[in-house]
Amino acid sequence: MLFRSWATGTKTSNGRISTLAGSAAVAPLTTIMEYAQRAGLRTGLVTTAELTDATPAVMAAHVNDRLCQGPADMAPCPAYAAEHGGPGSIAEQMVAHRITVLLGGGRARFTQRPAGRPGDNATVLDDAVRRGYRTVFDRTRLASVGPGRRVLGLFNEGNLTTEWTGAPAAPFPGSGPQRCIEGQRARTTEPSLAEMTEAALRVLGSGFFLQVEGASIDKQDHLQNPCAQIGETVGFDRAVRVARRFAERNGRTLVVVTADHGHTSQIVPVVSATETVPRPGALSTLVTADHAKMTVSYGTRASGTVQDHTGTQVRIAASGPLSERVSGVTDQTDLFYLIMDALGLSGEIGRAHV
Repeated sequence: MLFRSWATGTKTSNGRISTLAGSAAVAPLTTIMEYAQRAGLRTGLVTTAELTDATPAVMAAHVNDRLCQGPADMAPCPAYAAEHGGPGSIAEQMVAHRITVLLGGGRARFTQRPAGRPGDNATVLDDAVRRGYRTVFDRTRLASVGPGRRVLGLFNEGNLTTEWTGAPAAPFPGSGPQRCIEGQRARTTEPSLAEMTEAALRVLGSGFFLQVEGASIDKQDHLQNPCAQIGETVGFDRAVRVARRFAERNGRTLVVVTADHGHTSQIVPVVSATETVPRPGALSTLVTADHAKMTVSYGTRASGTVQDHTGTQVRIAASGPLSERVSGVTDQTDLFYLIMDALGLSGEIGRAHV
């Protein structure tokens, strides 16, 4: 997938986290974040998913299976387990990397206890505190963080609450017409993606690499939930605005916006009351802000099942230094080399590090 390619500049097999394709041994591929850290730059990962989910994980960890998120989840990755001399789960590796800012969900992964340490009941979260992290668990505490100390923010046991909610799509004639219910996350103690982005930039200051993910656009598309999917897209757009405002003030910041793959949902002609031939898949008709109807279709699987990614090309856009190189059709790995150039680290690619 694309996020694995831009993290390391190397394509690998599906499900792996920054490791060589087909290798059962510990075979890490150096990531942008690791190169940046070795050069003394601050680093950050922000997501609305669990912090140990695939997109943040590929920057900060190396395992042969993305499911190995916490110490209790290591059955698919025996060679990487800490008790077997490996680097540990994704959560353990993230904390060990001493990344400057880690903000997202997945608190349940960090409250697991690493195996192989008899008599030590410390959790991954305890390890983070030992390594100098300030831990925050709600929007109010996040608003108070500033530069000078590493921050680990865990705002939900799993993925963060979606911004909007509504009825999922259903077999023909579909769900709705419905108006999406907005402000769902605002009624919790969880920060928005824009608030997390603002906090990360406040902590990082200047000279940094930061990856921000609107993860549940994908997750809610899988669940054929158009309201939640669209609300997460709106939330991601707000986070992009935060990044662009920072870049405009800073003048030396490259901002790249893209997706890691296409997905199933499509806007199709509105289902009418006179239709008699059922349409395939699942459908939902939404009532828009200007009182028009809009039908969204999900058709890569039968209604009620988890929808699939698609192979369609995805948009990539950029602003700032070297953004002129983002044009036309690019290979997935090109983004790795662009970011490395923007960080002034292209000369480090392939060098052995101890």
